[in-house]
Amino acid sequence: MPDEHAAITRDEVAHLARLSRLALREDELDHLATQLDDIISAVARVQEVTAEDIPPTSHALPLTNVFRADEVRPGLTPEQALSGAPASEQQRFKVPRILDEEA
Repeated sequence: MPDEHAAITRDEVAHLARLSRLALREDELDHLATQLDDIISAVARVQEVTAEDIPPTSHALPLTNVFRADEVRPGLTPEQALSGAPASEQQRFKVPRILDEEA
């Protein structure tokens, strides 16, 4: 597949670094120019894919609801829920106060 984009140059990386207020060493400019060029090439290849006949999807595989049906079932009474609590008051768990504010 021919490479249709122009390679990003070291000077362009230096310009981007100045705009971004990044201080880059000389060796970093060369290294980043190569990396950015690889990234741009990869994006260009992805953009070449024609997907006009492919509908948008949120997942690669179809999903089905894996949850049980929402059915009303009997729950615990307040007494049952509080039966193992070290302390309770007015059908609530009683815990030590952690704030100095008045109730």
